[in-house]
Amino acid sequence: MAGDRGPATRTAHAPASLSLTLRITLLFVAGSTAVLLALGQLVGVSVERHFIDLDRDVVEGKFTTSAALLGSVRRPADLDRIEARFASMLVGHDGLALRVEDGDGRVRFSSEAARSAPRNVPPSASTAPGHAHPAHGGALPVQWTHEGRTFRGLSRDLASGLADRRMFRVTIGVDTAHHDHYMQSFRRTLWTFVAIAVLATGLLGWIAARSGLAPLRRLGREAEGVTASRLDRRLTSGDLPVEVAELARTLNDMLARLEDSFRRLSELSSDLAHELRTPLSNLMTQTQVGLSRARSADDYREVLANNSEELERLARMVSDMLFLAKSEHGLAQPVRDAVDLHDMARQVLSFYEALAIEQRLGLEVKVEGATVVPGDRAHLVRALANLVSNAIRHAAAGSVVQVRIEPAPQAPAGGASCVRLSVCNHGDALPAEVLSRMFDRFYRGDSSRQHDTEGAGLGLSIVRSIAVAHGGTAGASSSAGLTCVYIDLPAG
Repeated sequence: MAGDRGPATRTAHAPASLSLTLRITLLFVAGSTAVLLALGQLVGVSVERHFIDLDRDVVEGKFTTSAALLGSVRRPADLDRIEARFASMLVGHDGLALRVEDGDGRVRFSSEAARSAPRNVPPSASTAPGHAHPAHGGALPVQWTHEGRTFRGLSRDLASGLADRRMFRVTIGVDTAHHDHYMQSFRRTLWTFVAIAVLATGLLGWIAARSGLAPLRRLGREAEGVTASRLDRRLTSGDLPVEVAELARTLNDMLARLEDSFRRLSELSSDLAHELRTPLSNLMTQTQVGLSRARSADDYREVLANNSEELERLARMVSDMLFLAKSEHGLAQPVRDAVDLHDMARQVLSFYEALAIEQRLGLEVKVEGATVVPGDRAHLVRALANLVSNAIRHAAAGSVVQVRIEPAPQAPAGGASCVRLSVCNHGDALPAEVLSRMFDRFYRGDSSRQHDTEGAGLGLSIVRSIAVAHGGTAGASSSAGLTCVYIDLPAG
């Protein structure tokens, strides 16, 4: 039971990951929030600059009036009446502050709100004809507070109409209370809207993400129906979006590979059990017979010799199966040396010469074209030995087993030229069904040899694996009593 709780415990402590829908929603909300905040900030700054421009226009208008009033002063006696003129200029403008100083710093006129205005402030630039207008939204440099009210404005030197062109420092400010109140209300409304918009975009983003990922959920539901016993099922991809359809096609390709692997594994298990049953049964029978009664040393030696043959057969079968398993998983990678197929063929035929004489067969090598290919000599010798051994077993007595080395009649898709190494023997023609399956594991086309103890039906499967590992192919043909089994190897 403890072993059952382990995986569950690991799953329980595994960190929970966010769903794809939530991730997309959060990204959408984050992006929308950033855009809305930037937009709100931009609108707020633009409105604030607009109010500054309005205040500037009011101040500039009053500066124009002030310049006209000071220009009307022609005599020193007119200075005594200047206070009344400036006071009349402020009638109906409670939000304005005005102060006028002469060159000696004496205040000639000052409204109540202007008494707190800073003094000795550098004069602001003039906007009279011929002077550039201040930049849009540029701050008004003179700011002060009086009795809780904030004023902002300009200070400028204006010339009088006196003969000496005496200059007067005029400071004009505008009460910002109305604008400040409006900006507070505007910002409150703006950020409330932004907050509601963020929530709305989050909800809409979640709906959009969930709707957009619906094909993935449907694909997941279909994938749940695929099991080891139902690998023939495929995911539908016709009405899916392009990205999801591509994923479905990839998964279908994977399922096809898995189905093929499971099928071959099932066939291998069945064939292997069938093939192992015979030698194991022989071992058990011979051993039980030997132990059934007391025997002489020679009888026991004969039993052990027979058992040794069966054990050698089992060892060869296991070795061949391991080689095929490594080849299918890319673990039996051949080295790339220059191999002379002609020299290799002579060496292999010399090994089978005694067997061929016993079977009353001839052996010969026929060469046309190049004979050198890059490859693993040990693997190629094994492949050729399997082909020659197979040909000798099935050749008609008195015929010739021929090893041919010639250019392959058709180059592979890559365009590189190939050399064909084939072994041909005369005998009964093989039907198309046998030709199509003769490279399968444990397959024997001759029913009379189903219990043949010399081979386990793996020789041609090994030949094909070696050819594929070298980048080549394997095949066979049979016509008019001549059967040729070949492998095509890249020439360079």
